[in-house]
Amino acid sequence: MLSILKYDYIVIGCGLAGLYTALNASKYGKVLIVSKTTLEISNSYWAQGGVAAAIGNTDSTEEHFSDTLSAGRGLCKKEAVKILVEEGRRQILNLIELGMPFDRNKSGEISLGLEGGHRHRRILHSGGDATGRELVKFISKLVFQKKNITILENTPVYKLLIDNNECIGALAYNFEQKENLLLTGKSIIIATGGASAVYARTTNPHTSTGEGIALAYEAGAEIESMEFLQFHPTSFYTGSSETFLISEAVRGEGAVLVNHNNIRFLKEQNMSELAPRDVVSQAIFDEMKKSGRQNVFLKLDHLDPVKIKNRFSNIYNEALKYGVDITKDPVPVAPAAHYLIGGIKTGVYAETNIKRLYSVGETASSGVHGANRLASNSLLECLVFGKRAAEHMKELNDHNKSISSIQSNFNVNEKNQTVYVNCKNLVSDLLSVNAGIIRNQAGLLAAKKELEEQLIRFSRSDDEFYFLSCRNTFVVASLIVNAALSRNESRGCHIRSDFRNENPDLISTSIQKIGEDIRFEKVNHI
Repeated sequence: MLSILKYDYIVIGCGLAGLYTALNASKYGKVLIVSKTTLEISNSYWAQGGVAAAIGNTDSTEEHFSDTLSAGRGLCKKEAVKILVEEGRRQILNLIELGMPFDRNKSGEISLGLEGGHRHRRILHSGGDATGRELVKFISKLVFQKKNITILENTPVYKLLIDNNECIGALAYNFEQKENLLLTGKSIIIATGGASAVYARTTNPHTSTGEGIALAYEAGAEIESMEFLQFHPTSFYTGSSETFLISEAVRGEGAVLVNHNNIRFLKEQNMSELAPRDVVSQAIFDEMKKSGRQNVFLKLDHLDPVKIKNRFSNIYNEALKYGVDITKDPVPVAPAAHYLIGGIKTGVYAETNIKRLYSVGETASSGVHGANRLASNSLLECLVFGKRAAEHMKELNDHNKSISSIQSNFNVNEKNQTVYVNCKNLVSDLLSVNAGIIRNQAGLLAAKKELEEQLIRFSRSDDEFYFLSCRNTFVVASLIVNAALSRNESRGCHIRSDFRNENPDLISTSIQKIGEDIRFEKVNHI
């Protein structure tokens, strides 16, 4: 038995991308936000660093554009980046006007931080090191005020309904009511976040396993650039898989990286702590390999302790739980999986190759990040393309496809939870060893073989939540491995030990579509 819910716009995901898309779409009709988790469990909510926008007196959108292209190592789509920096600036100024509480200095001016790859201080923060949380809270308040927006939490979507390359609805399961739902509307927007939690060490919530990408892939959407997964250089090292992010803004305030001999190894290589993330992550990885140690250290003891405590209160308090006072003790750090650059391929209005299906935020591959995301551009991307999706969707009419014959026996068997945990652990270990910061053909082929076997094992998994979660995890891992295996070069945050240099002829993005061989598509630099 299916309960049918009809809305104009269905948003899957409750992070910043989903919330902001819903807020803008509510101007044009009824909106349903549906999420497998709650608002507090999203990458946006956990985001520390901030949001980048060229609002400073000495800054410009042209320079923000240039910095983004530089970080992207030739694979950014210029039209998308131009939209990001120009419309992003306007979106941020609009949020300030609406009352978004960005941090200010003693003079009452908005404080602007510096992060790797930016030539100017252009990072806005809120709540010190809790920008994502504060943005989500602020946008949530605006969403809650809209009577035509409904939110269903703890309700995973398990299938997209496609008819003649047109998305006509989705099937979901409400855990609280133990009820199968048929969701239908003019369009569906996937904003389920990234997939870094498929790795053993990650700065993401454990739920960030890329199920939205798997959902779209199985429905026939094109998936782009999955080889580019950014590792954050400075994740707190606990000696186990438990970790938390030490924001790049900490290095922006003057923290330095040292090895176990208290030597600034980056300085010895004529590199800065504020080099792009792929550069710093690789340098730390090489230093750890050379020393045989599992971590390096971040030092802040030369900085003003009062300022550090105030500016990074969450990080300070979290580190204290492990007996580390960041104002005076060396902070153990190592790279961890942080941000998925690839995802569901979209155009400049967040549209996919399937009519009525859109994707926004980290789930999407909008072309703004190229081969390596510039720090703090991700929250900006959510705002810009969330609004653009809403503007594009308002032109859609109702579809005329019949849904009356749709049936589903989807269920949840708690006994299978252990099976899923084992599958997730298998994938985490497999990717961390074979598709981490440094990859090579032998490791990737070994991972590919194992994943193919697991996908055969879970080939029929559409009717049970944990079995389907296993399959989705294997699908996402396979997309990462296949793309990494196909790109025979090192570029941005994809580093191959057997292909150490960039290939100037490979200014292309990898595209994967179910039932087809992987292909590469030239990046249009017009």
